[in-house]
Parts: sequence; structure tokens; C-alpha cells
Amino acid sequence: MNEWTMIEAVTHALASQLRENPNTVILGEDVGVNGGVFRATEGLQQEFGEQRVIDTPLAESAIIGMSIGMASQGLIPIPEIQFMGFIYPAVDQILSHAARLRNRTRGRLSCPMVIRAPFGGGIHAPEHHSESTEAIFAHIPGLRVVIPSSPARAYGLLIAAIQDPDPVIFLEPKRIYRDGKQAIEDNGEALPLDMCFTLREGIDLTLVSWGAMLKETLQAADLLAAKGIDAEVIDVATIKPLDIDTIIDSVNKTGRCIIIHEAAKTCGVGAEIAALLVEKIITSLLAPILRVTGYDTVMPMFQNEHFYMPSTERIIKAATKSMEYR
Repeated sequence: MNEWTMIEAVTHALASQLRENPNTVILGEDVGVNGGVFRATEGLQQEFGEQRVIDTPLAESAIIGMSIGMASQGLIPIPEIQFMGFIYPAVDQILSHAARLRNRTRGRLSCPMVIRAPFGGGIHAPEHHSESTEAIFAHIPGLRVVIPSSPARAYGLLIAAIQDPDPVIFLEPKRIYRDGKQAIEDNGEALPLDMCFTLREGIDLTLVSWGAMLKETLQAADLLAAKGIDAEVIDVATIKPLDIDTIIDSVNKTGRCIIIHEAAKTCGVGAEIAALLVEKIITSLLAPILRVTGYDTVMPMFQNEHFYMPSTERIIKAATKSMEYR
């Protein structure tokens, strides 16, 4: 067993798949010589060579366009976008081509590629470096959107994403890249995609979250337990396609649900989860579904991030409000 941070788990998952399949390639800005802006690909070019870990120009549309061509011809590209806020020049390639290739060719071609991008706030970065716009990609048919919340899930879910035959947006919450270590066996085994993980069982309240916000969510669950409120915690992990059945089972049991995400509130993934719960199990609800989210504004820069990001205190306040409904 190895004790790895999330960024180390990502590096070892990439190395595992480069060794496993000679058709796997990594490409992106500074991923080779420098090992990536967060050092996720550190040492990989030295081990696997310049033909498989490729430094590219600063051109996101070209990076994804080349990756689509590679994927259609039998390679498995893993392009890195330095920050999620830089992905927008490549949106046309992703939405118009990568997501549609299997359908457009009626299955003759597929697009097995994993687009990795650090995302989210919390590291005091400037504008365009703290985006949480996962809902944009979750809305697009043909894309899978995966967000790990721990080193072990980063390792297993990234391997699963690389082995998937269709395009995956793999968003890595950079705030927790180096926030603690976890014991992981470097065995190349994948975790299942398209399912939620129940991190804590409870009977009074369901807390649903993903990515870095699981840290505050679990902290809130511990503090609520001290107040006699037994919260169940669900890690969504794959937000598209969404494993709504696991969430439904939990909310059927507890009758209450709070959804926590860092992204802006309006049209966020939390709204979709809430809508599905109302459609399917409204009669099981003991209280309105509540959301604790970021605000409908651009993430404040530098030291003001904490005003924007959901806190443990905000989650506890929402939980207390939910429990007041009888």
C-alpha cells in the first residue's frame, strides 16, 4: 500500500495506464518537461518518452481537436487543460465533435478520450483559475462527467475513465490536491463509474455533494451528530450520467435532503438532483429540498474566496432549518 495525496494518485493512475496500453498518450501545455502546472504528469515524459507525453502549444482548441483525431484512429488520448477556466476555447470541439462522434457515425467510430482539468476555487488564484462549471458539460449528451473527492477515488475513477470507450470530462478539485494522504494499492484496478458512494450512513438527513465540498460536508455531518442529527453523506462522483437511484434510496429513508456544491446556484447540478427527487419521491419528503452553493457571480479573487464558497457553518444552518420542518 502507498500513502498518496490526490495529485500523486492521479500521477500513478496515469502511469498505470501508460504502461498497460501502448496506445495511451498524454498531451497538453507543459505536461512533459515541466510535469504540468500542478505536477500531475511529473516524470512521465522521462519514463515514457516525448511521443507519448507531448508538450503542446497554448491552444486548447487544437489540443482537443488533435485528441479527437487521435481517438478516432485507435489511440487513447488524455489531454490536460491547465485550468477549467481555460477550457472554453475548446468547447466547440468537445460539444460538436467529441460528444457526437459515436452517434454521428452510427457506432463505426468512438471517441475514447479523457479531458483532465483542475477545477474549483480555494487556492487564492485569479479570475479564470477557479471555475466550477461542471453543469455545462453535464447538460451535453454523449459526455460523461466525473469528479473525484479523495485520492483513492481519483486513482480508481481516472483508470475507469481512461478505459471507457467514450469521452470523459475528468474534473480534479485542486483545493484538495495535497490535502492529506490515503492508502492506495497501485494495482491498476478501476472503480465503477456512474454510481454514487455512500460515505456515511444516517437516518435523519441526506447530504449530497461531490469533489472538494465533501470535506466541509463530512465535517458538517460530524458536528450535526454531536447535536443528535444523524446525517447520511452521498458522494455523487459521476455527475453525468447521474446515479439518482442511490440518492432516492437515501432520501426515501431520511425524508430530508440538502445538496452542496461550489458552483453557482442557478441551473447547477443540484437543481437537477432536486428536480428528479421531486418528480420521483415527493411524497417521501418531510421538508423542502435545500441547496447550499456558490453564488450567481464570478468567484471573488484571492483572499475573498471564503465569502463565496459554501462553508461547514452554512451546511449546518441548512440542516437545522430542514430538521425544523415537522
